[in-house]
Amino acid sequence: MSDGPPETLKKFVFSSKHNLKGEPQEEQLEVIIPELLQASYSFYTWPSAPVLAWFLWDNRQELVGKKILEIGSGTALPGIVAAKCGAKVILSDSTTLPKSLNHTKRSCHLNNLVLNEHIHIIGLTWGLFLDNLDLIGKLDLILGSDCFYEPSVFEDVLVSVSYLLDLNQGAKFLCTYQERSSDWSIEHLLAKWNLSCQVHNINNLGVSAGLDIHKLVGDHSIHLLEISRQI
Repeated sequence: MSDGPPETLKKFVFSSKHNLKGEPQEEQLEVIIPELLQASYSFYTWPSAPVLAWFLWDNRQELVGKKILEIGSGTALPGIVAAKCGAKVILSDSTTLPKSLNHTKRSCHLNNLVLNEHIHIIGLTWGLFLDNLDLIGKLDLILGSDCFYEPSVFEDVLVSVSYLLDLNQGAKFLCTYQERSSDWSIEHLLAKWNLSCQVHNINNLGVSAGLDIHKLVGDHSIHLLEISRQI
């Protein structure tokens, strides 16, 4: 008998009436995500993750062959979608959370992604500059969903992103976050670390598939940001 919380499997289906070439041909991707609902943050798929995953799916033609790092992966829905769409993906979570990293591996296994072949997983703790940051190699895109879940981690996230953007000229940080308080803001930290931010409109996500974005996000206020080095 297991002494941990029971695992549940959640299915996410992404579809489109057009293929990668823009031709009228239906495409569909099914992703299975394991969740431990009584565990901590990283064992549950928070509402921001499907929004980011749908954005990646809608723009999947731009992902093929790109090198992508997802930070704070947890159940890794966005990173897995990117990998299934042809990107070279590295998933990461805190080095101090080995159970979370194992859960990320479980997500990969359920979606037939072979570690160190189809996808890679590393320990990466926000705000800590360990050797593995320099060993990641060239990146085109950094992903993160709901990393800004409380103010105490805001600067740790952005200082790590800032460092990675310095290592990878032209790369961008694409992230979704759930607005939990109107008093919380990253604006002053963006200025401090010389970062610019563009807000993407998510209202048209999944239009080709008939997705109702309001049903997807429910009562949550979700924002999609593109953060880059300020020129």
